[in-house]
Amino acid sequence: MSEQPSAADEIMDGVYRALRAHGYADVTMQDIADECSKSKSLLHYHYDTKEDLLVAFLDRVITDSERRIAAHADDPPAERLAGFIGWFVFEPGAVDREAFHIALLELRTQGPFNEPIREQLARSDRLLRGTVVDILESGVEEGVFRDVDVEETAALLVATLDGARTRQITLSRGANADDGNGFGDDSDADGSNADGSDADGSDADGSDADGSGPRPSDDTDGVTEIAEPDPTYTRTVAEATFRRIVEPLLAEGAESPSLEAGIAAMEPVDEGGSE
Repeated sequence: MSEQPSAADEIMDGVYRALRAHGYADVTMQDIADECSKSKSLLHYHYDTKEDLLVAFLDRVITDSERRIAAHADDPPAERLAGFIGWFVFEPGAVDREAFHIALLELRTQGPFNEPIREQLARSDRLLRGTVVDILESGVEEGVFRDVDVEETAALLVATLDGARTRQITLSRGANADDGNGFGDDSDADGSNADGSDADGSDADGSDADGSGPRPSDDTDGVTEIAEPDPTYTRTVAEATFRRIVEPLLAEGAESPSLEAGIAAMEPVDEGGSE
């Protein structure tokens, strides 16, 4: 007989679904109550504010991550490292996972202003870097990895993977606009307003609205390059991490681990926030 989830588990699963649907800034206690089939008054009985509930949710996410990492503690070091790298890969079409991490990114921006959130974020950072340090130390002891500065290498690897994830989730989605062209209702598809002036307040001839004259081009050719969103960026960076960090790290004769196996080993679950 399967064990029924506790009320606390149901609430946390509701937070997870509500954050995916609404994001941090817009989610309300009522949204969370609706997602977990609990009353708003029950949520307030356990948590005074939305902030208290979200801090508890962060604690849950990090605790789940600790459990998942611990489950692979006895795996060979090279496989553990591949799994850690694979954990950060977002495959195209992982819309729900991206939506959840966008909400987490919003939460991270509160760190400088909110001590309870900052404490959880610091705990998460210690977990990630500490995991890599442990993997590297084990690999060096077993002769799988070369003798390197494990703290420095861990900091570099975590910063690289976390930065790639942040870039993908913030750039992979197109602009959302009411009329579908990426601009507001008063803008044409080329970004100009109905009166012929540009959306940024300049006139159609390129001069500023205050009459100060044409603005100099940011590019000598008169063309501004805009990076296209890349839905496979985390995979690209993971593959580069293998070439630039993992392979040079391997001791002579050590077999290179598989990124695909690493992705499969740490594939995120869909519910409960174990991301």
